[in-house]
Amino acid sequence: MEREHQIIQRVYEAKGDNRKADDLIRDYIPFIRSEASKCIGRVCTEQDDTYSIAMIAFHEAIQGYAKGRGAFLPYAALRIRSRIIDFQRKEARHQGDLSLHEESGEDGQSMLDTLADPRDHFEQTALRDATWQEIQELSAVMAEFGVSFSDVADHSPKQERTLEACGAAIRYAAENRALLEELLRTKKLPLAQLAAGSGAERKTLERHRKYVLAMLLIQTNGYEIIRGHLKRVLNRKGGMAG
Repeated sequence: MEREHQIIQRVYEAKGDNRKADDLIRDYIPFIRSEASKCIGRVCTEQDDTYSIAMIAFHEAIQGYAKGRGAFLPYAALRIRSRIIDFQRKEARHQGDLSLHEESGEDGQSMLDTLADPRDHFEQTALRDATWQEIQELSAVMAEFGVSFSDVADHSPKQERTLEACGAAIRYAAENRALLEELLRTKKLPLAQLAAGSGAERKTLERHRKYVLAMLLIQTNGYEIIRGHLKRVLNRKGGMAG
């Protein structure tokens, strides 16, 4: 967690300082080359066009990054892969449509028919990596509050009415950023405020304190992937903040 904070600090410092941006890029050349290699399916060398494209994409990631986007490196990886995939598609178009549509082999299929769209694979891989990064970060933050994922599972509401009550408290907190900031500052769940503001019974929130706490932590630090997943799941059951 501390390492990620250090990276983010360096990123923000590099936004307005070209020298610091160059230093950051140089320190992360192994990461940049690794992401480029994944895209082209072999080791990326300095002679490859994709190497330069990956370097440019990493610099763009520095300039475009904001804390609300989650961890920096998964974000940078997405930018690198997106840039390289765009480049690969342009290169394919420059080779001419005829070669792509010309039938080859006994089955009469064209090259275009047999080519799988690389975007799906790379986007799925990037999403998986970014999700895992978010889970690791969230787990570390939850540990600071004395909560684990198993605790959340054990204290999750089982009845629809209880889930709706907890969901109302979560929505209320998500719409009141000062309450979330207080939670992070004091590391205590403001049960009285949640109950008064959402209309949920305090006893209900107390019984499911660890579940509510975890859901509120997800609202505080840009866990877009996790939050989006929970929103889809819990909206079907009636209880997640937007």
